[in-house]
Amino acid sequence: MENGVPEVLSPRESAKLIAKNSKDVKIINKGVDNIAQHMYECAKKSTYNIQSWRTEHELNPRTQDESALHWVFVADTLNFSFWSDDESQKYCVRYKGKKYTGYWSWCAALNRALENGVKITDASFYADITEKKLAEVLKSDSDIPIPLLEQRVSVLREAGKVLLEKYDGNFSNCIKACNKSAQSLMRLIVQDFPSYRDEADYEGKRVSFYKRAQILVADIWACFEGKGFGEFKDIDTITMFADYRIPQALYHFGALSYSDELMKYLKEEHMMKSGDRYEVEIRGCSIWATELVADKTRELIKEDSSLKDVVMNSILIDHYLWDFRREHAEEMRDNIPFHRIRCIYY
Repeated sequence: MENGVPEVLSPRESAKLIAKNSKDVKIINKGVDNIAQHMYECAKKSTYNIQSWRTEHELNPRTQDESALHWVFVADTLNFSFWSDDESQKYCVRYKGKKYTGYWSWCAALNRALENGVKITDASFYADITEKKLAEVLKSDSDIPIPLLEQRVSVLREAGKVLLEKYDGNFSNCIKACNKSAQSLMRLIVQDFPSYRDEADYEGKRVSFYKRAQILVADIWACFEGKGFGEFKDIDTITMFADYRIPQALYHFGALSYSDELMKYLKEEHMMKSGDRYEVEIRGCSIWATELVADKTRELIKEDSSLKDVVMNSILIDHYLWDFRREHAEEMRDNIPFHRIRCIYY
């Protein structure tokens, strides 16, 4: 407690606490080892490395300059709530002849707007963006509009105003203030941009997940391949990004188990609220399970002399699990329901 304000545990500290006390979600070591083996194989084949962010995803920026940095900031500022109430009817965006859904629909809309001359990555533009203009940017190519449009307008305006008032309208000034520390940048983002403040109460403690703040740091690292704006001396302290999709992949690999009560709750498609115990336990245990996977994978890599320069961390493991879930969405849909929640945090 400092000045009457409760201390907020870091995402890693929070995850450890939650995993230790969780009642309805448990971490299974055999499943952790299973994923670690997959990641070790990825390391040997040089897949899911830092370059994969660009090479495996055509919508991500091709450049490594300030325009790419501004793209990443805006993309992650609105990186929340893309799931569909009905999987047969999704918000989607057609871009360059291809249909995109989920998070990639937003990236496609972002690129489409930029190509049409909309200054959507300029803080002075989006600080005052109207709901009508953002709706135009996010126009769906299906009959399903993007969820939470009103909240997206509010979040984007807030981010733009903070940049203009504190950082001369340029997100690069946030990075320069952090002395190449991923943790410092994460804390700055959470402190100065309220929409990134992804916290809850658990077992008498204030815990944090900081999904969007951490993915923002990680995307900058990956976009710039650990150099320039993306050089962070402590990047391995960033955890996975606790959303509603990675838990499905962790469960699929046997790294998580759910109580009968929780599984019944999920299959009945109840809507959760931020801070609900089920939600906190799913997200916290997902972070801690991924930390254990990272530790185990690094052990395997260390024992292999041919991989002495290979980088492996929770960011790359998250990327692997997220892509795996999308590739196996059909088989997971009925067997491993995700926890339903509409919020601005993920």
